[in-house]
Amino acid sequence: MRVITGSARGRRLITPEGYDTRPTGEKVKEALFSAIHFDLENKRVLDLFAGSGQLGIEALSRGADYCVFIDNGREACEVVKANLEATGLKQKALVSAMDAKMFLLHSRDTFDIVLLDPPYKKGILLEIEEALKKVISENSIVICETERNEELPEVFASLPIYKDKRFGETRLRIYREAQKDIY
Repeated sequence: MRVITGSARGRRLITPEGYDTRPTGEKVKEALFSAIHFDLENKRVLDLFAGSGQLGIEALSRGADYCVFIDNGREACEVVKANLEATGLKQKALVSAMDAKMFLLHSRDTFDIVLLDPPYKKGILLEIEEALKKVISENSIVICETERNEELPEVFASLPIYKDKRFGETRLRIYREAQKDIY
């Protein structure tokens, strides 16, 4: 697993050991960042269910201003910290080991981009949807990576679906307000 582009391009990232963390595949990550690459500059990002931190690190590498990484596993958080150190991006990040819903309920921050990659087949996204509304800023983008057949509503956290694509066993959904024509 590596950083695709930006200031940390090509840097290898480590992953937590065992089966508790499922890293996002390269094709999915490339599609995700192709869809939002013009939206990253100077943005505040939340990488909830961070795992190795690869998605938030990719966002930072591509110009995001700051990223908060949340994972309930202490080992995963140590891996995120090591990856931030290896990529030279630790000064733009905060890493915390805590429950995702607890973080959302108590956070005073708002975020422009939220990356959600929870464990598959547990219904976690629907459980946190209401709490998520509290931390998203105006014109935010919410990205959900789920198991291929997991259903989510057409409107999630008050945002309409923008893109919905399947990659093997993975489904990627991007929620955001419709883009206005500039012409």
